[in-house]
Order: sequence, then C-alpha cells, then structure tokens
Amino acid sequence: MQTVLMTGGTGLVGRALSSLLVKKGYRVIILTRNTKGKINSPSIQYAQWDVAKQSIDLQALQSADFIVHLAGAGVVDKRWTARYKKEIIDSRTLSSHLLVSSLSAHPNKIQAIVSASAIGWYGPDMLAGKSFVESDPAAPGFLGETCKAWEESIAQANQLNIRVCTIRTGIVLSNDGSALPEFKKPIRMGIAGILGNGKQVVSWIHIEDLCRIFVEAIENKSLSGPMNAVAPMPVDNKTLTISLAKAMRGHFFIPVHIPAWTLRLMMGESSIEVLKSTTVSSKKLTNTGFVFLCPSIDSAIQALVHPR
Repeated sequence: MQTVLMTGGTGLVGRALSSLLVKKGYRVIILTRNTKGKINSPSIQYAQWDVAKQSIDLQALQSADFIVHLAGAGVVDKRWTARYKKEIIDSRTLSSHLLVSSLSAHPNKIQAIVSASAIGWYGPDMLAGKSFVESDPAAPGFLGETCKAWEESIAQANQLNIRVCTIRTGIVLSNDGSALPEFKKPIRMGIAGILGNGKQVVSWIHIEDLCRIFVEAIENKSLSGPMNAVAPMPVDNKTLTISLAKAMRGHFFIPVHIPAWTLRLMMGESSIEVLKSTTVSSKKLTNTGFVFLCPSIDSAIQALVHPR
C-alpha cells in the first residue's frame, strides 16, 4: 500500500480525491493545523503542520510515497483586499516552501509531487478560436502572477530530483461546493441567472474527472510540468446556465441576465473570475490517452443533477 501525503485535504477537491485514492488502494495522510477531533482510520490519517511556523510532522512526511499539494486560500471566498490578496499568495507559496525545505533537509522516499494550480494562469481570450495551452506565459495581473508564484514555489522540488506535476484546474462542477451550488440557488426559484452578457467561455471540469486527473498524474511517470485540467468541450456561461436550468426544472424557468456592474459591485475585483472568457485546451492531457467520463456540459450536468 503506497501512501499519499495531502495538503488541503479537507477542502472540496481534497475530500473527493481522498475517497478515490482509498478506493484505489492508497493510504492517505492529511496534513492539518489541528488534529483534535480528527478520527484516524487505517486508510485516512491526520498529521499536523503549521505553515506560519514552518513546522511539519516529519514521520508523516517520511512515510509518504507521493505528495498532493492542494493548500491555498479560496480565490473568490472574500473580496480582494490587499490583505486577502497577500493571504491568497502566501497560503500557496509558503506551504510549498515548507514542503520543499523539509524534503531537502530530511531523508524521504517521495516519488512525485502533484500540485494544484489554476487556469487563472491565463488571461482573457485574445483571439477567437484560439485556446490557451500549457506553454503560454502567465497573464499579467493578480491571478496570473499568483499562479506563476504558486507553480514556481513547488517546482523547486525538481532540484531534489522529484517529479513535479502542476494541475491547472478549471471551474470545478460539484454538488458539494465551488460554483455549481451558487448557480443552483436562483434556478430552484425558477430564475436562470446568466452572468453578464453570458458570452464568456467557461473552461470547466467535473469533480470526478478532476480527481482522476490527479491520480493519473501520480501514477503516470511520464507526466510532469503544467497540465490543464479542463473538459475538452468548454461552453459559454449562458449555455452552462440554461443547460443546468433545463436539467433541474425542464422548461419552467426564466433566463435573467445579471449585469456586469452588479457583479462588480457585489464581488469587487474578484468579479473578473466570473466575467472573463478563458478558453483552455485539454489536448496535452487527452494526448496521453486520458478519457473523460464527462466530456460535455450536458453529460456533466446529468451526472450531477440526476446521478445513477
């Protein structure tokens, strides 16, 4: 039984990925600031770390074969004040530094690190019909700079001869969190809330496919560097919203556009995340032979709204 040491294991992706890893026969150790109240089992255990103090449970680190690094403050959880922007960056880079410095200072058997990143690396679409690929440079601005610092901080492990793969994740569709529950709220009342003009392209990923991509990155030794984790068929915001509304309510809903200025007023600078159009390619991933369970938005929504 191989062991995966995971940061951010109590978040949306961490919970789903831990479950999948256990099903595939891995043991998971989740790093957390407070282990009180956490119940250990043979398959999932908890160990302590403190990013602020740069301390980590060395026994947990040295017993692991792989690291999955998901830790980071939520990008749209709060308004982007100067203080929260710093927290977003520091929560990613300082946690990476703790992992890399600990691996450098202590004997270990880590074969690979699979780290979360995001398609925030890319800016808004520049040319119609052109999708962003992994070799494209980071966009100027807060999100691009954050993702660049994030990826560079964990890539330092390459100097320790550890394979590093960074998963640039799209908009995650899950019933348990992220964007989908927010889309569902007005639809339950018969209103399909289209954001802005609805023409902005959403590069999305079903939670189950995302977890399978992380497992693929763990097990496929040929994978390294950045990898876009998006479905092969991105859609615009209006298509996503209407598809979800039809799955939930048939024809009993009213499409309503939420003006961009309203979103900017409510969300501040972070509204850029829901208003920009970002078309991202999954070809690097599919060229490895990876097959999506939910390649289209209709298949993803049906799996989420009417699971078998």
